[in-house]
Amino acid sequence: MGSRGARVVVGALLACLSGLYALTAVGHSVVVLVVSCVLCAGVLGVWLRSLRRGWTGWDLGVLAVCVYAVVAPGWVSVGLVGMLGGAFVVAGWSWTAGAVAVSALALAAARGGSVAHVLDDALTAVLTGVLVVGLARLVARIDGRAAARMTLALAAVEDERLRVAAELNAGPGKALDAIAEARPDDLEATLTTARDALGTARAASVELRSLSLAPEIAAAKGLLASGGIEADVRTGHTEPLGRAGALLAVVLREAVTDVVRRGTARHCEITTAEKDGLLTLRVVNDGVRTSEQGADALDGLETRIAEAGGRLKTGLEDDGRFAVEASVKVPEEKPVAEATAERRLAVGLLAATVLVLSVKGVLQVPVRELPVVIPSLLAMGILLRWTRPRGRWWAALLAVQAAASFVPLVALHEPWGTLPGFLIGSMFVLMPARVATALALAVITATGAAVRGHGMVVNTLVSVPLTALVVYGLLRLARLADELADAAAAQARAAVVQERLRAARDLHDLLGHGLAAILIKGELARRLAARDQDRAAGEFADMVAMAERARADMAAVTGAAPRLEFGPELDSAQGVLEAAGIEVTVERKDDPPEDAEPVLAIVLREAVTNILRHSSAQHVEITVTNDSLTVSNDGVSGDVTPPGSGLGNLATRLAAINATLEATHTPKRFRLAVRLSDEPSPHSERVI
Repeated sequence: MGSRGARVVVGALLACLSGLYALTAVGHSVVVLVVSCVLCAGVLGVWLRSLRRGWTGWDLGVLAVCVYAVVAPGWVSVGLVGMLGGAFVVAGWSWTAGAVAVSALALAAARGGSVAHVLDDALTAVLTGVLVVGLARLVARIDGRAAARMTLALAAVEDERLRVAAELNAGPGKALDAIAEARPDDLEATLTTARDALGTARAASVELRSLSLAPEIAAAKGLLASGGIEADVRTGHTEPLGRAGALLAVVLREAVTDVVRRGTARHCEITTAEKDGLLTLRVVNDGVRTSEQGADALDGLETRIAEAGGRLKTGLEDDGRFAVEASVKVPEEKPVAEATAERRLAVGLLAATVLVLSVKGVLQVPVRELPVVIPSLLAMGILLRWTRPRGRWWAALLAVQAAASFVPLVALHEPWGTLPGFLIGSMFVLMPARVATALALAVITATGAAVRGHGMVVNTLVSVPLTALVVYGLLRLARLADELADAAAAQARAAVVQERLRAARDLHDLLGHGLAAILIKGELARRLAARDQDRAAGEFADMVAMAERARADMAAVTGAAPRLEFGPELDSAQGVLEAAGIEVTVERKDDPPEDAEPVLAIVLREAVTNILRHSSAQHVEITVTNDSLTVSNDGVSGDVTPPGSGLGNLATRLAAINATLEATHTPKRFRLAVRLSDEPSPHSERVI
C-alpha cells in the first residue's frame, strides 16, 4: 500500500466522520434526516475533491453553506463545524478558522444544556478539526515521500559511485598512472605494478558482486549450456545478501563446475529459497551415482559455511539424483530506526483522538463513578501500542484491552468513549480479517445487549462500527508511514545493489581485461628485450598506450562511461592475440548496428581475455556480420574450470539489447556466438 492506499484510508476516515455526524440527526423527522445526510455527503465530497486538487474560495464557500445549513438548526452535532475549521486551516486561512471555532462554541452554548455538555460539543469540534487537518497534512507528506523515493535511490547510487571511484583511484588508478608514465628501463617494476593492480581489480569485482547471487546463477546457466546440460533455475530469495551471497556463490560455482566436469548429467536444477532468516541454495543433478563422488568437489566448503552459522549437506535423494544443499543465515531486514515525520503525525492524531475522547468521557461520568474511568483509560492507552508491530505479548495486551473496554458496560450500561469500537479497530490491525470479523460481531452483539434504552442500542450499533473504522484507519496510517519509509530504504538498497553489480561487470569486462592485456604486452616486451630491442620498444609503447586507455575505461566503472566502438576494439583484439603468438583470422562481412557496438565490443574483449587465460589456442577465427559475432579457437583443454563472472556479465548485457549468447565446445574447438534480434529490446535501458 503506497500513496494511493493512504488516500483511500484518509477518504474512508473522512467518510466515517461525515457519517457519524449525519447519524446525529436520528430522532428528527425523515425529511430532516434525509437533508442532513445529503448535506453531510456534500461536506465529504468537497473534502475529497480538495484533497486531490487543492482548496479554492468556492470550495470553502460551498463547505460553509453545507455545514451551517445543517448545524445551525440543531439537526446534527456541532462537531461537524470542525470539518469547516480544519478546511480553512489547510487552505491557509488561519484567522478565519479561529472565527469558525468561536462560532462552534456559540452554537453549542445556544443549544442550552450544562457547561459539561457545551464543553463536550466544543471538544468534539476541536477534535474533528485536528483530525481533518492532520489527515490532510499526512496525505501531503506521504505523497511527498512517495515522490521522493526515486530521488533518494538516485542519491544512494551516486554515493556508491563516489565510493567506488575513490577506492579505484586509490588502487588501480594510481597503478595505471604509474604504468602510463613508465620508461623502458622500469619494465620489471611496471610488470609488478600491473600484476598488483589486476589482483586489486579482481578482488574489488568479487566484493562488489557479493551482494547478489544473480551473476553467479547466470554464469552457472552459461556453463551448463556449454556442456549440453539442461538447466532449470528457480529463485525465491531477496537481495542484497552480503556475506551469505558470497558463500553461496562459491558453493554454486563449485557444484556446477563439478556437474559439467563429470559430463554425465543431462539435467541440473538450481533453486534458492529464503525462510525464517535462512537462505538455502540447492543444486540437484542426475549425473552422480554415489554420495562420495559428489561430495569430493566441495571439500573445505563445509567448514567455511559452518563458521558463518550455516550448514552444507550433500547426498543422493530418493529419486537417485545427487543434491547439494547449502543454508546460510542472512541479515534480518530491520525497520527504520528513526520515526518518520509521517509516523509521528499519524500517532499524534491517534493520541489526540484518545485524549479528547477521554476528556469527553470523564465529563459524562458522575463524580461517584469516576473509578470506572481508570480501566477505560488503560484500554485507550494500550491502543497506542498497536501503532507498532504487535510484538511477543500482543495477545495478552489485547485481552487486557478487551476486559478494560467492557468495564463501563457492566458498571454504567453504556459504552464509555465508544471503547468497543477502539477494541474492534485494534482487532482488525492485529488479527486475520476472518478472525477479527467474527470477534467484532461478538463485541457489537454484546455491546448492544448490555446498553439500556432503544435509542442507546441503535446509536451503539451504528457508532461502534464507525468508531472502529476510524481507529483502524488511524492505526493503519501509522503503520503505513513506517512501511513507506522501509519501502524507500529497500528501493535505495536495491538500486545500490544494481549499481554495485554494474560496477563489478565493468571492472571485470573493461578494467580487468585491459590490465590483463597490459601484462601480456609487458611480458612480451621483456622476452624480446634481449634479442630485438626495437620490437621490444614497440611492445612497451603499446603497453603504455593500453594503460592510458584503461585509465579512460575506469570512467565506465564510476558511471561516466565513454562510448565503446567495435572497430577499434576489433583491431585491438587482433593485435593482442598476435602479440601472444596466436594466428588470427578476421572475417568482417558487415558492420553491426550502431546501438549494439558497445556491448559487442565488451563481448569481444571477454572472448579474447578468456582465450589468453584459459586456452592453448594456436588459431582464432573472428566473424562479424550485421546481426552476429562469432569467436572460435582451437585451444580447448580437457579440464572444466569454474565459471567466472564473464558469461554471467555478458548474458546480462546482451539481454539489454535483446541478443542471445551461445557457448559451445567440441573436443577440438570452443565457439562463442552472439545473435542479435530484429525485434526491439523489451528493456527500457541498455546495460553497457
